[in-house]
Amino acid sequence: MGTPLGDFIRAKRDSIQPQSLGLPDHGRRRAPGLRRSDLAGRAGISVEYLTRLEQGRDRNPSVAVVNAVADALSLAPSERSHLRYLTKISGGECTAHTQPAPPPREVRPPVLETLRLLEPGIAMVTNRLGDVLARTSAYESVTSGTGLLDHDVPNLTRYVFTDPRARAFFADWDDVADEQAFDLWLAPSIENTEWFTAELAPVAGPDFTGRLNGHVVPRRGALRLNHPSGCELRLLRETLDLPSDSQQLVVLLPADEGTARAVDGLRGLPTHGRLRAVQ
Repeated sequence: MGTPLGDFIRAKRDSIQPQSLGLPDHGRRRAPGLRRSDLAGRAGISVEYLTRLEQGRDRNPSVAVVNAVADALSLAPSERSHLRYLTKISGGECTAHTQPAPPPREVRPPVLETLRLLEPGIAMVTNRLGDVLARTSAYESVTSGTGLLDHDVPNLTRYVFTDPRARAFFADWDDVADEQAFDLWLAPSIENTEWFTAELAPVAGPDFTGRLNGHVVPRRGALRLNHPSGCELRLLRETLDLPSDSQQLVVLLPADEGTARAVDGLRGLPTHGRLRAVQ
């Protein structure tokens, strides 16, 4: 059985063309990307050891090996952070004995008060599984008619992968899907992720499982929304981590004046309302 660490290394190796690293092209091969021997040589480790890493038979590589593999793969800073995180959780997987369960969904009163003070802004409190735990009235206006908030406990990840309306609502659906799948690796615990993915994978299918196991580090650019009313919105995201709660406070800011006016209209405000575009 593999590990997230091994899956990530293998996925990155398969995505790299030898020429991009200055290596010779040895012609046709059975699998795409970089050969194990090429990666092992660049990292200064044996092919046998790299095979054990990829297959999950070595779950505790040293810091030096992890850094050498990151260098050999020419990982970007965000990808290096993800590699270190996967090394940490892969080493602890075999000792986890707690029953998979959803994370706590309570939001502390001071966080709720902070959210209230953000009105009339567009903001929500969420966790890494995608549960929308609290939101401002402006967030409700922006998502009205999309189906996102139809459930008692709305979940953005489940909505993205299982509700057909999500593909119309998110102009860059593929990017958003990458983000939601990637964030599951940062869930409060492995048990939380196992519980959620076991529930979601059968109904979401390969669109979900392929992204989850592909470990694509998302770009997280501006969020582009096609509101059912016909408005086109472009929003910038600012995220405040709440580590003690394993939650996040996410604020969505209009990126241009057209979006600011459209959001005011959705909230029933005049076009000179209180939301302003970020300059």
